[in-house]
Amino acid sequence: MGSTAAEERAMRRALELAAAPGVPLGPNPRVGCVLLAPDGSTVAEGFHRGAGTPHAEADALARAGERARGTTAVVTLEPCNHTGRTGPCAQALAAAGVRRVVFAQPDPNPVAAGGRETLRAAGVDVEHGLLEEAAREVNRVWSIAVGRGRPFVTWKLAVSLDGRSAAADGTSRWISSTAARRDTHWLRALADTMLVGTHTVEVDDPLLTVRDEHDRPRERQPLRVVMGERDLDPGRRVFNGDAETLHLRTRDPHAALAELHARERRHVFLEGGPTLAAAFLRAGLVDEVVAYVAPMLLGDGPQAVAGLGIRTIGDALRPTVTDVTVLDGVPGEAPNVRLTMTPHPEGA
Repeated sequence: MGSTAAEERAMRRALELAAAPGVPLGPNPRVGCVLLAPDGSTVAEGFHRGAGTPHAEADALARAGERARGTTAVVTLEPCNHTGRTGPCAQALAAAGVRRVVFAQPDPNPVAAGGRETLRAAGVDVEHGLLEEAAREVNRVWSIAVGRGRPFVTWKLAVSLDGRSAAADGTSRWISSTAARRDTHWLRALADTMLVGTHTVEVDDPLLTVRDEHDRPRERQPLRVVMGERDLDPGRRVFNGDAETLHLRTRDPHAALAELHARERRHVFLEGGPTLAAAFLRAGLVDEVVAYVAPMLLGDGPQAVAGLGIRTIGDALRPTVTDVTVLDGVPGEAPNVRLTMTPHPEGA
C-alpha cells in the first residue's frame, strides 16, 4: 500500500532519535522507533541506548503500554528476530497488538534478520524501504562491518607535503597542527578500537586514548589494541589504567580483525606505522583513509606507508576522495588539510 505522509514524518523523527547524542557506537546499531495511532498521531517514542539496554521497539512499547495495540510502528531498522541480551523485537511487536510495521533498512546481520517474515506470519502488515538511505547513513560503519563480517577499518595518517610521517631523525611532534590533532581525537571517539603495531609502542610510546580539547581523557574510551608477536615493556603507556588494552600476538591483519569481530568490535581506528598500514592495505582491509596533510617539506624521513608491491603507475592504488576539509590552525600555525577517502567501493 506504500507509506503515508504521517509515516514519513514519523520515520524522520525516528532517525533523529536513533542519532541521539551520547548513544555509544557499537557493537549494536543505533535505532529509533515511533508508534503511531490510526489517526497518525504519536503514541510513544523509543530509541536504543547501547548494548544490554532495551531495543528501540521495546523502549517505545514500554512507554505506550496498552496504547500500543492497533498502532503502526515506524522503525529505522528491521525489527530483530533473535534473542541476545534482550528478546526478539519482532515477536514483542506482534504480541503487543501492533497492526503495521514500517521499517527503513533491512537488518544486514544474518543472526538478527528475519523480523519481517515473523511479523507477517503473525498477521502484521509490513512495509520496508522508507528513507532507507538515510537510515543506512546513521549506521554506515556498523552496516558495512556486519555485512563484511569484520570491523570497519579507518586508517589515519599525518604527513608532510612530500609524504613523510617524521623527520630524518625520527621526530614527528608535531607534523599535524593543533586543530588536526583535536580533529583526530574527535574521529577516535567514533571508533570502538584503536590499533597500532608493537614497533609504534616501542618507539613512540603512545597513550592511544581519546581526549577533549583541554587534553583531558573522555569518559568513554576505545579498546586499545597492539598487534605483533614481540614482547613489550609493561611500563609502556598503552598498558596504563586509562583504558582497556589487548595485545594480539599476530602479524596477520585477517586474524586480528577476526579476533576483534568475535569480541563484537565494529570500528577499528588504525594509527600504526608504515609497516602495519601497508599490511592492511595489501590485504584489502582498509575501508576508509583519513589523511592530515601539513604544509611542510621534510625531504627525508620515513614514509607514511611501506612497500605495497606496486611497480608501475597503472597499478597505483587510487582511493576515491569523499571529503576535503581545511582545518584552520591556532594563531601561529598553518592550516592543515584533511582528506577523507575510500580505497574501494563500499559494496565491495
